[in-house]
Amino acid sequence: MVHESVQRAVSPQQLSIPPRNGIRAIGHLKRGAKFRLLGTGPERIAKDGRGVVNERNWPGTHRFAASGIHRPRTIDDLRRLVAKAEKIHAVGARHSFNGVADSPGALVDLAGLPPRCEIDAARRTVTVDAGACYGRVAAELQARGWALHNMASLPQVTVIGAVATGTHGSGDGNGTLSSAVAGLEVVTAAGDLVTMRRGDAGFDGMVVGLGAFGIVTAVTLDIRPSFLVRQDAFAGLPWSAALTDLGRIMAAAYSVSIMTKWSGPTLGRLWLKTLVVDGMPEAVSYPGAHPAPTVGERADEAVFRRTVFGTVGPWSERLPHCIPDEEPGHPDQIQSEYMLPRGQAMKALALLRDMGTRIDPHLRVTEIRSMAADALWLSPAYGHDAVALHFTWLKEPEPVAKLTAEIEEMLLPLGARPHWGKLMHASAAQLAPLYPRLAAFRELSTAWDPAGKFRNDFLDRHVFG
Repeated sequence: MVHESVQRAVSPQQLSIPPRNGIRAIGHLKRGAKFRLLGTGPERIAKDGRGVVNERNWPGTHRFAASGIHRPRTIDDLRRLVAKAEKIHAVGARHSFNGVADSPGALVDLAGLPPRCEIDAARRTVTVDAGACYGRVAAELQARGWALHNMASLPQVTVIGAVATGTHGSGDGNGTLSSAVAGLEVVTAAGDLVTMRRGDAGFDGMVVGLGAFGIVTAVTLDIRPSFLVRQDAFAGLPWSAALTDLGRIMAAAYSVSIMTKWSGPTLGRLWLKTLVVDGMPEAVSYPGAHPAPTVGERADEAVFRRTVFGTVGPWSERLPHCIPDEEPGHPDQIQSEYMLPRGQAMKALALLRDMGTRIDPHLRVTEIRSMAADALWLSPAYGHDAVALHFTWLKEPEPVAKLTAEIEEMLLPLGARPHWGKLMHASAAQLAPLYPRLAAFRELSTAWDPAGKFRNDFLDRHVFG
């Protein structure tokens, strides 16, 4: 529900939108200790105060430059805080590997706001609070017979942070996590609380919003009836299969991931997450590959403690890759990711395979996934189906920076879009040809935030130029 008691009247002329309300409140979920947000342990939490906060992202690769961090307990508190601030930005699970969530002024952590999990069965939507992580939301939906269409690999990340950076799961027919957003509740630069819904002017530009429009306090997502999935792992598939017919592999299940390095003769592991309807299929196979033991037996594959393989389970326990109540592996890592038009993916694989002997010594694992096209302006899948190439690197900043700069230079001409929340190098000028609506995004965000209250170094470098 929109917080009508605190919502200040805002005219359509002021914001170029029609503010509306009326989201139905069905119930609330008590926040439990089970679901951990990345990077929020006591050792990473700084007190408010003057000077630079002692706040870092989950792997410790980015130290926030903000002068203070606030943790409001109510929407009213947040509105007053935002209205008074000169510079401010929201921070979530701290899983971004760059400064997208930083601020030259203050940070605001929304984990202390009242929890919400409001299901509207008629509209098939759920509205959740800004501190909600995917693990908590998925467990509540599953308990009540509902589901999201897809999940991030890490259930510890916040829903709002994931959708704001264009994060995705996998599946040829599945849109990004952002594509499920049906509504946003936003505190604007003036401290107004505004509700935006799918179909409103500018909505498609605000979903993958990078924090540039305001502080998002709640998000409404499309839901569907709960479903069952089985997860199976395979090994031994030759690299030639991916280089000649990647599309066949990626279409093999509801959600497909290839976990691999680049220089060996075979792909590391093929993960198939298959829909189970009326008990079928009872078993899953893939031509040219053999069943693999649970991934993670080798040290170079131990990226996370994984969800269960070889058995049927609810979507909430099979679509994410790791268990929600534990740290997803060692934080000594750096991540980068590039989303390519599906038709360019095999060319990109061939180029990267040629670099394989230089990449692998610094790499934990690469994950290859796919996603369906959408119309969200800064989405990695805007305008076309996409294949994602995700790199989990060793925590070796200098060699990784050199390799990722080289990889970006090689892949950008193929239409690759770097993930907004990962290590990236491209300037706004280099990214502009890849995002046809980037200029419109700049114009819309400036209309919402003319003084640049939510702007930061990341946005200045990679979006506004």
